[in-house]
Amino acid sequence: MKKLFKFIGILLLLLIVAGGIYYFVNNEPLPEGKQGKDADALAIKMLNALDNDAYKNTETLEWSFRNDHFYTWNKQENIVHISWAQYKVTLHTNQPEKSEVYIDGTITDNAALVKQAQDFFNNDSFWLIAPYKVFDVGTERRIVNYNDKDALLITYKSGGSTPGDSYLWILDDNYIPISFKMWTSIIPLGGVSATWSDWKTTKTGIKLPTKHKLSLFGLEISMGNVSSKNSKANLLANKILKAIKHEAYKKTRYLEWSFAGKRTFKWDKEKHIVDVSWDTIRVNLDPRNREKSTVYFNTKKQEVADTTIVKKAWNIFNNDSFWLVAPHKLLDNGTIKSIHKVNDKEALLVKYTTGGSTPGDSYLWLLDENNIPKSYKMTVPSMKMKEVSATWDDWITTESGTLLPTNHSFGNGGGLSMGNVKGYN
Repeated sequence: MKKLFKFIGILLLLLIVAGGIYYFVNNEPLPEGKQGKDADALAIKMLNALDNDAYKNTETLEWSFRNDHFYTWNKQENIVHISWAQYKVTLHTNQPEKSEVYIDGTITDNAALVKQAQDFFNNDSFWLIAPYKVFDVGTERRIVNYNDKDALLITYKSGGSTPGDSYLWILDDNYIPISFKMWTSIIPLGGVSATWSDWKTTKTGIKLPTKHKLSLFGLEISMGNVSSKNSKANLLANKILKAIKHEAYKKTRYLEWSFAGKRTFKWDKEKHIVDVSWDTIRVNLDPRNREKSTVYFNTKKQEVADTTIVKKAWNIFNNDSFWLVAPHKLLDNGTIKSIHKVNDKEALLVKYTTGGSTPGDSYLWLLDENNIPKSYKMTVPSMKMKEVSATWDDWITTESGTLLPTNHSFGNGGGLSMGNVKGYN
């Protein structure tokens, strides 16, 4: 028996010594950094890379944490539905006293479970959205030289469940986080790292991680089926489409119009072939296979279509058709929609991430009492335009039954005519 105790004692001593060596070798001191405008600028670059505006406008986030805790977070309403084991808590993050607790589906009064849900949410949401929190109240930002590159050190002086924690964000060349190092109260070892590289771009345009790998014993944290949505924005978009008779638009085969009296169009929507004419040029444009397009000068067909002219026709069509049918494109692939309040009324912000000639443009649609667009504010980074206003006037009901605008006006007094607009089958 004495030999057994002696063996156990030696084993414990070896474990303690090994642990001490591991701690000594791997423990890193909290790096020093410099606060100020450079640190803030680096933080802003990171937020821009992740599309922080889209995050702020996102309505709902869903995820799980290590397949143990499951979340639906109505971010705009500050309400989180959290479930684990036999428990479910509807947590009001700003007013915890309003929270509801269910055990096996039966509502109960249990303050301890509300507190537990708060702690779960503080921890588990951090692993989902930490990069978006770098300007939260109580945060300090410092710029640190790490491996000859700028890194961002964030210290949480207040807030959450464990104030005082610090995180050093390591960024790639596009300022997207690839990992962070942690100095936290719940991990005694300083500088433990975790990856932030398994990103998913969700439906609302924000990037969210799907899992993390820790340097500590190779631990992995799964974030489950990460998703985001803007249900209210989608609902408003559908109201707009109903108001402008979008179902009739989808069935409309031919559209004809002109643009400021300079260019004319006839678009076969079914075949997606469009005649584009200006000056003495006519292009029979195939937007999906531009090499199949044909070019005419003074009604004479070119033997080999001039690719420069075809490209110009493609750009013209993308721009000029947008001024005719943009409201009908609210559900196109690559669109991100969110609700904004303008003069206490709901407006729809639409950002195009793909398609057209200038992806990245955004438009804030202002609506009349019938949900028909009356104007929008344009933000076109490639043209250095920010929230430039234009009206959508003189809507007509075409022969095919859809609604299309015939005129636009601008704040500088200028106008834009769409000519004799037609839609028919």
